[in-house]
Amino acid sequence: MSILKICRMGHPILRQQARSLSPDQIHSAALQQLIDDMLETMEDYEGIGLAAPQVFQSLRLLVMGYPDADDSKTNAVPPQVLINPEWIEQSTKQFEDWEGCLSIPDIRGVVPRSAAVGVRALDREGKLVELDMSGLAARVLQHEIDHLDGILFLDRMKDKNTLTFLEEYHRYRQQSEE
Repeated sequence: MSILKICRMGHPILRQQARSLSPDQIHSAALQQLIDDMLETMEDYEGIGLAAPQVFQSLRLLVMGYPDADDSKTNAVPPQVLINPEWIEQSTKQFEDWEGCLSIPDIRGVVPRSAAVGVRALDREGKLVELDMSGLAARVLQHEIDHLDGILFLDRMKDKNTLTFLEEYHRYRQQSEE
């Protein structure tokens, strides 16, 4: 397995609609290797989600998960691989929270997202899965699917005044919210 280079904001691939994968592509050794590399890369960068465009691949593929949730408010999510995800439902109820992105390093901002979502996708074996998620898992899934559609979290922000560098977030914002 390999740690992949992360594509940063400004690269055109992050603004493109990613291509769907065919069943033949899903079963290829190259795609299975990409999935393993993406999972390893996400873990190495201490991320909780990663979309293929973020590693210079214009494919409708994402990985997400945080098996070791570090606080009592966050339920652990085992590593997930989703291929060609499609929304089944997105709740009208929204909540705002801080987001960051491996492609926009050291920046955070408050983003509104649906509180609960349902998605249909293929897993890494090409089997159809349907997932219902809420809370942080729903937020991560929406963030990663946005990457597949060429959307960055900055595009979803209502108030750009919340943009902050990670160091300043830890210094001023995080303390005031605890």
